[in-house]
Formats: sequence, C-alpha cells, structure tokens
Amino acid sequence: MKEIRQFILTSALLLSVAGIGFAQADTQTTTTTTTSTQSDAKSDMKEAGHATNHAAKKTGHAVKKTTKKVTHKAAKKTRQGVEKVEDKTAPPQ
Repeated sequence: MKEIRQFILTSALLLSVAGIGFAQADTQTTTTTTTSTQSDAKSDMKEAGHATNHAAKKTGHAVKKTTKKVTHKAAKKTRQGVEKVEDKTAPPQ
C-alpha cells in the first residue's frame, strides 16, 4: 500500500512539473508579452496545485479505507484466536 501511495504522489508531482514545462514552452513560442506569460504560468501552477491536492486527498481516503479494513480483519482474527485459547484452557466440568 505504501508503494501505491508513493507512486500516486510521485506521478502527480511529475505531471504537475511536466505541465509547467509545457506551459512555459508554449507561451514563450506564441506570446512575447511578459504579463500573459506570467498569468499563464501562474494559472498552470494553480491547476497543478489543485490536481496534487485532489490526488493527495484521494490517496488519503484510500489509505483510510484500507487501514480500516485491515484493522477490522485483524480484530476478527484476534477474537477467533482468543476463542480457541479459551476452549483449550477452560477447566473441565
């Protein structure tokens, strides 16, 4: 699970950096004014930030869900083990 989370976060960061690079390359070839270049880069940065935030939230929700499932499964197995030990250690009547 840890590897999946790292992969998702790394992918989101790489995509945001790649998007910035493409945006800068595109604006430098098509426009010569600095104001449009700055606003385009700024909006690209904002979009990348929002995408990264969304990816992190999705990952967090997935981790929470998986953790909950694992914890409940472990608790169930623990209860089953306790019942077995109780049956074996119960005094004969």
